[in-house]
Amino acid sequence: MSDDDKIQINEKELKKKLTPEQYKILREKGTEAPFSSPLLNEHDKGMFACAVCGQELFASDAKFDSGTGWPSFDQAIPGAVEFHRDDKFGMARTEVTCSNCGSHLGHVFDDGPADTTGKRFCINGACLLMNKHND
Repeated sequence: MSDDDKIQINEKELKKKLTPEQYKILREKGTEAPFSSPLLNEHDKGMFACAVCGQELFASDAKFDSGTGWPSFDQAIPGAVEFHRDDKFGMARTEVTCSNCGSHLGHVFDDGPADTTGKRFCINGACLLMNKHND
């Protein structure tokens, strides 16, 4: 998806909707403190969605405990995220953003569960909303 295809965000309105921490992470590529997100221990069935635009990003059955302090997933919903090279802080990493609004979510690494995808999407919980399913 090109930048022209992304939804347009009114940053002034978004600052009113989000907490200062959420805005810093989602729009300014910040990072929350490890072990600080209530979603770290969220185990209900459902979908994790972008806190900015509501697009569903990760299914609850893709979530696993990585021990890193951030919600971790072994895969994203196809087409829901985009990947960008991130060389900040002297590290070569892959940034993960929402494909719908371009918001920063976290990073993806190749040290996830070998019995699934081998990927670890290390996602800031402040970037996510949990849409629970009652089935």
